[in-house]
Amino acid sequence: MADRAAEFVRARVDAWRSGSSESQASVAIALICLIGASFVVSVLAPAWMPLAAYFVWLLLALLLLRFRALIVVAVIDLAAGLGAIAAGSALTPVRGMAMGLFTVAVLLVVFVASRQRSGLPTTLSEALLADLKDRLQARAQIPSLPEGWAAQSAMVASQGVAYAGDFLVADLRDDRHLEVILVDICGKGVEAGPAALQFSGALGGLIGALPPEGLFRAANDFLLRQRDDESFATAVHLLVDLDDGTYLITSAGHPPALRWDLPLGEWVIDNARGTALGVLADPELHTSTGRLFPGEALLFYTDGVVEAPSSHIDAGIAWLQRAARDAIGTGFSGAARRIIGQVDRGDDDRAVLILSRAAAPAVVVDPPIGTSVEPTVEPTA
Repeated sequence: MADRAAEFVRARVDAWRSGSSESQASVAIALICLIGASFVVSVLAPAWMPLAAYFVWLLLALLLLRFRALIVVAVIDLAAGLGAIAAGSALTPVRGMAMGLFTVAVLLVVFVASRQRSGLPTTLSEALLADLKDRLQARAQIPSLPEGWAAQSAMVASQGVAYAGDFLVADLRDDRHLEVILVDICGKGVEAGPAALQFSGALGGLIGALPPEGLFRAANDFLLRQRDDESFATAVHLLVDLDDGTYLITSAGHPPALRWDLPLGEWVIDNARGTALGVLADPELHTSTGRLFPGEALLFYTDGVVEAPSSHIDAGIAWLQRAARDAIGTGFSGAARRIIGQVDRGDDDRAVLILSRAAAPAVVVDPPIGTSVEPTVEPTA
């Protein structure tokens, strides 16, 4: 019996999540029955059914029902609540105030429900937003890399919200060729979230199917077709051969990448810049090539990391060079989060991506055969 009951409840919950008209009608009927039972108790034993009970059914309707079904339940709930008050003793100023406040509460709930642009109940709207956020974050996961390579990223949305216009898309082919695209959509925070999700889906279908320049031109056409003055983005594409460390960077208006030069012991600025996507029919794309040797790394970031209203972006890049050098003082692991942690919380989204190649192991040279190595004896005091 317990298994059957659990299966029945699970089926009803799944039906409700589908948002079907049948499931909405079932929930509405159940709430109306509960309201009717509350009214009967209110008439027969008023002390056992306070007015707050009708607020509970109203809030449940807001959480579980679409607007039209909610209206029906709200009207019945309002009539039952007011009728329960009127069925009691003589109307007093206090009871009149309670009726007025209850009416206002019902109207407020109806107003809030009418503002739900998704057309879904509140809980389903939240679930939908959470699913969209999870999908966006799932695309930002870089595949497991072969031994000797490591990638890490850190992202913070403006004002600490969970949605941002900065995102990345990655793909690893034949365990050798890694492609990563870091994008900064126009806008920030929640307002840029839908555009970021849409654009990341488009890039997810293009990555690996087109060469870097062709991919960016197709992405540029996609943004131009949106016919929105705010629909543009900066982006940088990285293609790395994980066997020999050679790489190709293609930039479309993105801040310049940094490369950790092991012999120099500093972050060197890459030259690839270009123009943003979604602005011109024929965007200017800049490319640069190089090779990552063991112990070196590439660092990519969005403008929220280096831009500030009171300073030029070049000053921000110089700051990032210093901050990134300090961040890898204890190794590359966790460096992206250490860099993000040093950026003052501002009104723009921020993202950092680091691809590093492990340093070559130290070579131990054995002494020639026949050569004896005498142990060193420390003199005693």
